[in-house]
Amino acid sequence: MKRYDDLVSDALTRVKEVMPWDLKKMLSSNNEIFLMDVRERSEFSLLHIPGSINVPRGILEQSCEWDYDETMPELASRRDLEIVVICRSGKRSVLAADVLLQMGFVNAVSLRTGVRGWNDYEQPLRDASGKMLDPDEADALLAPNLRSDQRAPKLSR
Repeated sequence: MKRYDDLVSDALTRVKEVMPWDLKKMLSSNNEIFLMDVRERSEFSLLHIPGSINVPRGILEQSCEWDYDETMPELASRRDLEIVVICRSGKRSVLAADVLLQMGFVNAVSLRTGVRGWNDYEQPLRDASGKMLDPDEADALLAPNLRSDQRAPKLSR
C-alpha cells in the first residue's frame, strides 16, 4: 500500500520543481506564466500569490477538458502553457503537476515549498479582498492547524 508521501515521491520522479526565487525570476522575465493554485477555495481566499488562479485539486482534470461545468478555456485550449502549480507546502502541487503532464501539458512544474516558502522568501501574498499581507500575518494563516484526532496514534512499547 502506498501512502501520501509515497505518491508524492513517485510523482517527483516525473515532475520538475522550482524554488520561490526561481519563480520570482520567471515572473519578472515572462508574463505568460499561468500560476495555478490547487488549494481549496477557502485556503485560496485566505491568501494567495498575486496573479494566481484557483483551480482546486478536486476539479483539476475537469478544468483542463472541454464540456464540463468546471472547464477553464485557457487550460482546455492550451496544452503548451507554461504552468507553475502552487499549494501550501509543495506536495499537492507535485501531484497536480503530475496529472497535468499525464494529460499532455508539456510545461507544468511545481512550486517547491508552496506559498509557505513563497512567504518565507518574503514575496507578496494577497487575501480575497486584494489586501497585501504582512509576512508574519501570512505565516500565522499558513501554520498547520491539526486537531488531536488528526495526529498519528502513539505506539505503545
